[in-house]
Amino acid sequence: MIRANSLVKRYGSLTAVDGLSIEIKEGETLGLLGPNGAGKSTTIGMLVGLIKPDAGEVSVGDQNEAPTIPEVRRQIGVAPQALSLYGELSAKENLVFFGGLYGLSGSELAERVNWGLDFAGLEDRKHDRISTFSGGMKRRMNIAVALIHEPKVLLLDEPTVGVDPQSRNHIFDRIESLQDQGMTILYTTHYMEEAQRLCDRVAIIDKGKLLALDRVDGLVDQYGGKPVVTATLDRDSRTDGLPGKIQDGRVRFESTDPIEEVNRLTQKGVKFANLQIANSDLESVFLELTGRSLRD
Repeated sequence: MIRANSLVKRYGSLTAVDGLSIEIKEGETLGLLGPNGAGKSTTIGMLVGLIKPDAGEVSVGDQNEAPTIPEVRRQIGVAPQALSLYGELSAKENLVFFGGLYGLSGSELAERVNWGLDFAGLEDRKHDRISTFSGGMKRRMNIAVALIHEPKVLLLDEPTVGVDPQSRNHIFDRIESLQDQGMTILYTTHYMEEAQRLCDRVAIIDKGKLLALDRVDGLVDQYGGKPVVTATLDRDSRTDGLPGKIQDGRVRFESTDPIEEVNRLTQKGVKFANLQIANSDLESVFLELTGRSLRD
């Protein structure tokens, strides 16, 4: 559905995207996973034709057309990380405004506005200004606006940043309903658990480069590494000899035999307030590939 071939984007001496090639297949959700500054938002900008790549190309659909063509761009909906909403307009007015930009009018526009309010779960707040909404409500409206014109492809750039748990679950439920309808989605995030839940395949990028691309289980099998111990230490616990870095009273480390390792540390005077042992996951994959956490 959307293909990026050897994309490069530089800002002065900074290379934000470095030879990135990915394809989002029709009907799949592709996760673009990486820390802040990895090049995710710049990639989205190039995919929708808002940012001109310094090298490489983007094509959309079976005809391999450029996203800069208005008819092609209309097939794409974008919910950017920077909210594309007008705070002094109401929820309904925002939907009416953006729907009008896409040429909707009359009964078709009214129907899509009602759909958008229902999608965001904000029918009872439709006349309230966006500026009065919580962060989660704004994020939900941001996605509804991106879908007002019924695009074939949806690009979501960090859609759960700054949202409360209730809104996060609402967003997840809505994305899953779009997936059931066959929507093609690019989902960028630096939250491993979101990618693991929602994405068919995951592309891991760092410093603008594609490090790996596969299904979640394939990535874990290939790069996951050892089981991971995550623990909170008691206040009077000894800390010398711990294999991981302590941060805010918490420690995280890998071990081929985590139970034996925990027993050894306990015998040395390390006291754990709580403890979790987990098999490899996308966090482990990213640590293996980059040497740092997804949220670093």
